[in-house]
Amino acid sequence: MPYLLYSDGNGNIFEDTSLYAVGRAGWDAYPVEDEDWIELPTGGNLYELPGRRGIGIDVETGDMRLCELGWAVAAFIPPAHTGLFMAAYETLPDAPTLPLFCYTAAGWLDDKFYVTAVRVESDIRQEAEGYDDVKIEAGTKHLLAAYPHNRLVQHLMENCCQTYTCPAARNLSLGRWECPVPTSPACNANCIGCISFQPEEETIVATQDRLTFKPTPEEIVEFTVPHLMNAPYPIISFGQGCEGEPLLMWETIRESIIEIRKHTPNGSININTNGSKPDAVKALCEAGLNSIRVSTNSARKHIYTPYYRPNNYQFEDIVESLKVVRSYGGWASINYFVFPGMTDSVEEYEALRWLIKETDLSMIQWRNFNIDPDWYMKLIDAQDAGEIMGVKQLQALIKEEFPNVKYGYFNPPIERIKGNFEKDFAHY
Repeated sequence: MPYLLYSDGNGNIFEDTSLYAVGRAGWDAYPVEDEDWIELPTGGNLYELPGRRGIGIDVETGDMRLCELGWAVAAFIPPAHTGLFMAAYETLPDAPTLPLFCYTAAGWLDDKFYVTAVRVESDIRQEAEGYDDVKIEAGTKHLLAAYPHNRLVQHLMENCCQTYTCPAARNLSLGRWECPVPTSPACNANCIGCISFQPEEETIVATQDRLTFKPTPEEIVEFTVPHLMNAPYPIISFGQGCEGEPLLMWETIRESIIEIRKHTPNGSININTNGSKPDAVKALCEAGLNSIRVSTNSARKHIYTPYYRPNNYQFEDIVESLKVVRSYGGWASINYFVFPGMTDSVEEYEALRWLIKETDLSMIQWRNFNIDPDWYMKLIDAQDAGEIMGVKQLQALIKEEFPNVKYGYFNPPIERIKGNFEKDFAHY
């Protein structure tokens, strides 16, 4: 088994050869099976967890104990991978709240870093090796020059691509695949872990700035039509991490879709959303929306509500939005925030089974939950998750019962939806 990692507080990471690394699910630490460790994928990062002591298994006694040599260490695993366990640690009283990243269990073995994760997606659209900074810089300049008065292009290139190195915006600069289209500066939820807005009194900060204007249909159409006409496996996606809730701008989106389809039938039109307005989703489907991805931390209302803290909508609305898209023959996914010890509980498993059957769900995107585990569980008052089965077993059981439900991490292009979904997309 991999050895536990610790940080000295000065940016240096070491292995503690007296302790084997373990994983966390819910509030508890667990031994990790050998097959659940994989080498840290390219593009992953290691984090020091200040104010936290790592938990490991003593190599001599087999007992669990704390590592007192430094702070605990966790891994950020790159897109296309889903974490199976979180880093196991004990939090000291004055420890700061962790930023909005995922904290996967990590260890060291045979001169390599290992993490508890599984690859759920063959699509390579956000592989670290696929980004050439020279080409991205050239593509950014080209788009800014081609659309000098388009505020949305400026936001995507100057803010998202150049400042925050957003993978989707970088792909847009390279003229390929999924094109991000943020539209809404406002939101109708107050998510605890919102990545684009946090109250000033909160102890954490948003990881990026939110869109500050309402783009017009003309601004949207101007650069999305060329993308759909020229990019390989093209998608345009309303709803991004740098905005609020796109369904609050549904009229603008509907006008944009209608105008886009006057120019090209190519590619697919997707919306990433909280699914709060089924009537708006219906209007978008009638205009030509191809797919929806609804984000949720749970298939259970009593877990969903204290995290999203919705305004003027409820959990039942997100279920209805998924059903609406399927009724129009569209592709319906959930952006499923995986939190080991909660997502893989027996109660959640039963709720997920119900959601799949109720909505005729097309796909589960097994996304890592970017949040401080202690902070999250306290805020939603999760005292005890109950019996858990493990993320891999959950995935296996759902796949066995619902073989037509696809697994992945990204919104699939229309060619994949209508063709061979399991095709290896590593060639493009």
